[in-house]
Formats: sequence, structure tokens, C-alpha cells
Amino acid sequence: MEIDRNIEVDPFEVAERFKTEGHVKQVFPFGSGHINDTYKVITTGRNYLLQRVNQQVFMDVRGLTSNMIRVINYISGFVENNNEQMKVLRPVLTLNNSYFFVDEDAGFWRMFDFIQDVLSYDKAENAMQAREGGRAFGWFLRSLDKFNVSSLGETIPGFHNAKVRYEAFCKAIESDRKKRLAEVQAEVDFLQSRAEEMMHVQILAENGDIPVRVTHNDTKINNVLFDEEGGAVCIIDLDTVMPGLSVYDFGDAVRTFANTADEDAKELSDIHMNIEYFTALAEGFLSETKDILNDPEKENLALAAKYITWEQALRFLTDYLKGDLYYKTQYIDHNLVRTRAQIALLKSMEAQYETMRESILKICQA
Repeated sequence: MEIDRNIEVDPFEVAERFKTEGHVKQVFPFGSGHINDTYKVITTGRNYLLQRVNQQVFMDVRGLTSNMIRVINYISGFVENNNEQMKVLRPVLTLNNSYFFVDEDAGFWRMFDFIQDVLSYDKAENAMQAREGGRAFGWFLRSLDKFNVSSLGETIPGFHNAKVRYEAFCKAIESDRKKRLAEVQAEVDFLQSRAEEMMHVQILAENGDIPVRVTHNDTKINNVLFDEEGGAVCIIDLDTVMPGLSVYDFGDAVRTFANTADEDAKELSDIHMNIEYFTALAEGFLSETKDILNDPEKENLALAAKYITWEQALRFLTDYLKGDLYYKTQYIDHNLVRTRAQIALLKSMEAQYETMRESILKICQA
């Protein structure tokens, strides 16, 4: 793949290096993502999204891009051949016919068409949004059910691997490079006390009981675009698309769609898992996937919600102990606040776990 290079890093000038329909008029920051730097590009023709990829997170940008293009092309064909109504993310080529642009500092940039007349949310506002979001991510899995998963690379090795994440956590505890361990011992103890239970799905996967599929791996509500009537119309942010487990896509959706508070809420009493939203999400997800998931997958959907929440708390606390290297932070203990919020959410899930399992069983039997 040819690389397009330039000496400037100004987003406006970077935008001009892509094949836009119209001249670039304005470029400004857009969205609230933790990882990449995102800009909206206004031109005399269409509008676009421009992103600088965070290479501390995505070290294999070429592999990431290869995965993304393969999946986009496959889904585009699926939509066309099956008369599906979902929209597909469209990448824009550079003037040099590359899918990414590399600046003087070796920063990677890419551009997508800006999808018009859609809405995005950082938090579910009603059960319909949860149901539609679940349906959209279920549709994503179904649309890729026949895709050759072995053709994709693992762009973030061990991304949802419980053993890998826990080992990194333990190393961060041992090194305590920022001398923060003493203040977070209660959180460390809590997360360690759940470690054995949280290895269950990983063991099933290693034994072949849960199959490896093409998964999104970042199934937050703000990665679904909705129309004005509330219907889900597009899945975005395909950076983490790679081989993975369906149950983890569901679990991460629960973590974000059914949370009654923000991911960094400081008032822990406000943080709960909304069981109505959970049930709606499961209904939507299983409406698309019930016929393709095997029994171990269905049986572990509720556990996966607990696992992903535990894992996210683990990741936030690992980053806090290492000095906040991975996630963007707004203040000194931001990652610690996030950790405590995830733990509060996990406790709420634990209190409602049997109801979660019963809801999924009922939906599967319907």
C-alpha cells in the first residue's frame, strides 16, 4: 500500500491531501472519543470526518487499515446483495490513492464520508435506543457470519483476553511506577477477588466451545448512528474489528447502553445497570443473532457483561498505576474515577445477575 507523506501536521492541510468533493473550507475538532483525534471537515461539496490514529494504541496501522477495508467491502456487498437498509462507513482515498496519509512525525491520518442526517449519543436515553443499538451490533455480527475470520489480523493482541489483561494489571501493581498503589488497594482487592470467575469465557474460547468470529470490539452507544425516528442506521469506528468473541461485543454494549450514569461519574450512588435497557438490548441483539450463536455463546451473554465491565475497570486502573499513558484524561485522577465507576456498575450487575440470565433465556426460547 502506497504511503502519502507531507511535512505539515495542520489538520486543514492534511484534509486537503484527500480526494474530497469540493474545496476544504473549515476543519474543527469533533466528537468525544478517548483514543483518536477526530475532526469534521467542511468543504464546498460534501462533508467528511478526518482522524489521526493514536499509534500508542494502534501500533499496526497498516494491519488495522487492511482489516477495516476488507470488512467494509464485505459488508457493502452484503448490504447490496440482501437489500439491507443499514448504511456502511465509506473511506476516502488520498490524492496518492492511499487509505491513509502519513505526516512528518509519522502520524497516520484517514478520512471518511460524513454521514448526514443522523444522530449519535453518549448515553442511551430510552429502551428503544438500547433495543436498536443491540440490533445494530447483532446485525454487524450476522452480516459477517460467513466472512473468513482467518483473513483478518489481530491488530491489538490479547485485546479482550482475560489472562493477558490480568497479567498486565498484576505487572502494573508490582512495578507501581507512579507510587499510586497504596491509595487504590481497595479497588485492587475487589478486582482480584473476581479474577477466577472472569476467566470462564476465556477458558471456553481456548477449549473451542465458543467460536472466534469477526467482532467489532468497541460496541459503545456512540459507535451507532441513529436516524431521527430512533432507528439504528450505521455502525462506525471499525479500528478494533478483528477476530474475537461475540459475547464480548454484547457485554461491552451492556456496559455502555445500560449504565445509568456517565463512564466517569463521581457520584457512585448514581451508577446502576438499568435492567429494562439490558432486556431491550438483549432483545435487539438476539433478534439478529439467535440463529447463528451456539448454546455456550447464549449461555454466557450475561457473564460477558460482567466480564467486560470488570475488564474495563482493570484497564482503567492499570493505566492509572502506569501513569495515564493510554486513555485521554482531563484531570490527575480521571482514570481512578473511571475505575470506581466501573466497579460500581459491576456491583449493580452482580446484584441483578440472575434476572439478567433469566431475561436472556426467555428471549432465546421465544
